[in-house]
Amino acid sequence: MRKLILPAIVAIGLGAAAPAMAYDTGDQISMQAALDVATDIGVMTISHTQFLGDEWQIEGRDSSGRWMEVDVDARTGDVRNVDRGW
Repeated sequence: MRKLILPAIVAIGLGAAAPAMAYDTGDQISMQAALDVATDIGVMTISHTQFLGDEWQIEGRDSSGRWMEVDVDARTGDVRNVDRGW
């Protein structure tokens, strides 16, 4: 019986030490990628970011301090809409 206890403890320990698997987001872009898209078109200061399932909504200010909102497609990274405060 003692000969089986040590291998069982080692097996349990090795199983617990397995690396954690990353959450699979499918083929959606990350929030950082969406923020990069928004900054590329002029958002300088980010004030709010929201994920709505199929798009990222990013609100912030441009270099002139005007409010703007950018909607980025969550799958392709394409800009869907840009609203600018005047």
